Amino acid sequence: MTPSDAPDSSEDVIARLLDEIPLLYKARAFAESIADPAFFSRLGERLDSREVTLARAYLDGLGFPDADPAPLGSWEDAAIAAEALDTDPLAWEAEEMLRAGLVERALERLDREALDAAVMLVASAIGELAREAAEAAAAIDDVYDETVVNTAAGGLIQAAHGAVLVLLAEAEDEEPTHPFLARWRLYVRGRWPVGVAGATYNIL
Repeated sequence: MTPSDAPDSSEDVIARLLDEIPLLYKARAFAESIADPAFFSRLGERLDSREVTLARAYLDGLGFPDADPAPLGSWEDAAIAAEALDTDPLAWEAEEMLRAGLVERALERLDREALDAAVMLVASAIGELAREAAEAAAAIDDVYDETVVNTAAGGLIQAAHGAVLVLLAEAEDEEPTHPFLARWRLYVRGRWPVGVAGATYNIL
């Protein structure tokens, strides 16, 4: 066995874990904060200036500078906009590239086990809450379409996943705002950023 093949000493393991602790605490704090926002509480309202800024950060960061945010007026409009995403995968592909980059950066700071644990912690915090929040908001408007509710909840879960990757990659303070963090903040503000279709970022 060569020195490079030898298992890590106890001191090496402890040193590595100590290096990772601040990021793991950050992930836990994020998971604990998820219960606070009133998700889906401002659907259909006029986009305020902060929301326009966040939408612009998302679009520019994703590589769609010519697209514009557009408010939707109803769950029915959101359902139609969500269906359009299936025929326009460019935004999804851009997100996948960003997600892979964040994972790579996070793995420079954490080992795979720690990264997976942090992501699972956030997933467990957001999963049931996202479903309940989407159902409650839809019921207020007499919407009981399971497909639409599942789409709304799934978008929120995906946004939480992207946001925690930004934190674990230590990219949350970078300028301009990372698009995943911008999207998460739209959810925190009570909106449903449905997605990009063509030259439009549809937001309920």
